[in-house]
Amino acid sequence: MRIFIFKSETRTDLRAFGGDPAGLQLPDKFKPWRVVGAIAPNRDFPYKISRADVERAIREQGFQLFRLKEKTKDAT
Repeated sequence: MRIFIFKSETRTDLRAFGGDPAGLQLPDKFKPWRVVGAIAPNRDFPYKISRADVERAIREQGFQLFRLKEKTKDAT
């Protein structure tokens, strides 16, 4: 399964994985969504996320949401 990565334009820390490039099944309350990448079948996932878990969520719900952690600033 080719999986697309989306970024919410209303919540800058929110991302989603979806199975279609238009993101038609992504939650409306975080629209607009912008596609920012894709993961080919049998390729490793970014962010140390389980591909099997994401594929299951997409089959069951149509998407998988995740948030990016804030980068910590150096105390120098």
